[in-house]
Order: sequence, then structure tokens, then C-alpha cells
Amino acid sequence: MNRLEWHATTILSVRRGDRVAMGGDGQVTLGTTVMKADAVKVRRLLEGQVIVGFAGSAADGFALMERFEGKLKDYPNNVPRAATELAKLWRTDRALRRLEAMLVVADARFSLLISGSGDVIQPTDGILATGSGGGYALAAARALMTNTDLSAGEIVRKSLEIAGNIDIYTNQSLTIEEIPARPQS
Repeated sequence: MNRLEWHATTILSVRRGDRVAMGGDGQVTLGTTVMKADAVKVRRLLEGQVIVGFAGSAADGFALMERFEGKLKDYPNNVPRAATELAKLWRTDRALRRLEAMLVVADARFSLLISGSGDVIQPTDGILATGSGGGYALAAARALMTNTDLSAGEIVRKSLEIAGNIDIYTNQSLTIEEIPARPQS
């Protein structure tokens, strides 16, 4: 029996200067069919202080975002601790272990990638990407960061557009959120 697979999204987060931006495309694909072109997979949490994006199954991504929001409330002003606690729960909880999605989270100080295998990864260069077009968006963002003076939001937009022109599971219906950033102490 052939199992149809959901393919969805490219999520990219860029930190530059006093801003952090995160964006994602809106395409949801089942097998070879585009099921939805304007899904919103990047959201603000905690009264707009944290941006979260997900790649993978939409239902799983939303379930993980809700769990992460709960961890943020348990550990206010401590995104790394909330992310670590979610990763531990995700890895050990029987129901959560089956969720197929990845989260990218950012607040004023931290950008993190959270996976179901227990990973909480903080990039050295302030750029994170995941999803089917993540590699393309990451490469574009690194090139734009090195060779231009574009803002974080402009780098996210242009990089996602580049990924959308290459990856068949990424489209041009973009959602981009931006918040103030400050250096890590």
C-alpha cells in the first residue's frame, strides 16, 4: 500500500542587527497535490514576544506550538529552558513522539531549532532553516547576509522567494514576522 506523504513548507529565521525575522511559505502538499496555498505556519506567541514557525504536518505543528506556548508560560523569559523542556517531553511522551514536525523559535535574545529527537540547536550565525526548501533558503540567507546590507526581514523574504523558485513544495505565499532583537548576554 502506498502511503501518501504530507510535504509542507520552508521556514527561515534570520538575526541581523537589532531585529530578528522569521518567515514561512503557505503551501501544504499531499502526495502530488497542493491542498492549500495560503497556510500560516509562522505565529507570534507570548503577547508577540516570541515567533514560532513549523515545518511538517500541520496538525502536528500546531499541537507542538501549543505545547511550546505552555512551556513558555511555565518558564517566562527563558526561551532556551522552555525549548529544552519541550524537547524532553517530545522525546519521552508516547503520543508526542509520533508527531512529525520541526519548530523554529525566536525571541529577542535566542533563535532555536527544536526537533522530536531531543535536539535544541542554536545557530552560530543567527540563521536557521527547516522544511523541504530549508537548505535553499539557508544558502540564500547566508549569501545575502555576507554580501548585502539588507535587513533581517528583507533577507528572509528574498531567501524564501529563492527557495520557492527551486523547491516544488515551497510557494510564494509568504508570512513574515519580525521582532526587536538584542545581543545575548
